[in-house]
Amino acid sequence: MRRDLVIFDCDGVLVDSETIACRLDAEIFTDLGFPLSFEDIRRDFVGVSASTMCRTIEERFARKLPEDMPQRLLAAALEAFETRLAPIPGIGDALASLDGPRCVASSSDPARIRRSLELTGLLHHFDPHLFSTKMVARGKPAPDIFLHAARTMGVEPDGCVVIEDSIPGVTAARAAGMTVFGFVGGDHCAPGHDARLREIGADLVFDDMRALPALLARA
Repeated sequence: MRRDLVIFDCDGVLVDSETIACRLDAEIFTDLGFPLSFEDIRRDFVGVSASTMCRTIEERFARKLPEDMPQRLLAAALEAFETRLAPIPGIGDALASLDGPRCVASSSDPARIRRSLELTGLLHHFDPHLFSTKMVARGKPAPDIFLHAARTMGVEPDGCVVIEDSIPGVTAARAAGMTVFGFVGGDHCAPGHDARLREIGADLVFDDMRALPALLARA
């Protein structure tokens, strides 16, 4: 395996945000008359963009959401993150010990990516190499964001290792022709999630970010 570039997802890989966001989203949709539980959001929408989630929910309920729904979700998440967001345990030390190029490629809005990394003290490890699916035609599980990140960083897909926690993310990385490590150490990961990531093509699965430098060195 070549390792010319390590591409990190953000939510659930760098910052432990998914449980916060899933609970908020479920509350907001339910209050608007679209009854969805935390488990519904976690199962169906972790790893995809807010706009994709909103389109899918509109199709499921056969009626429209407010046009500014993605913006409402973003604002609610950013407000909650100010006091509740934490980095994934061990990620700071792992990043500090890695050499070579790295970047972020996330389904989140660019403002959410940047603020999440600022709040958790991780921004300096990546800035300015922050990529959002808003920059490409298709979000995860399509490979567009990973291919865009690699192209911008000047690296071929087969030289990239992606660190992902979600089914759409692992699917996208595999479709891009990249090596993908599945991370299941976030507090949103349900029992059996490791097996699901392996089934869809993760090259390996791990649950402790402190192990990442050694895994990259051995792979």
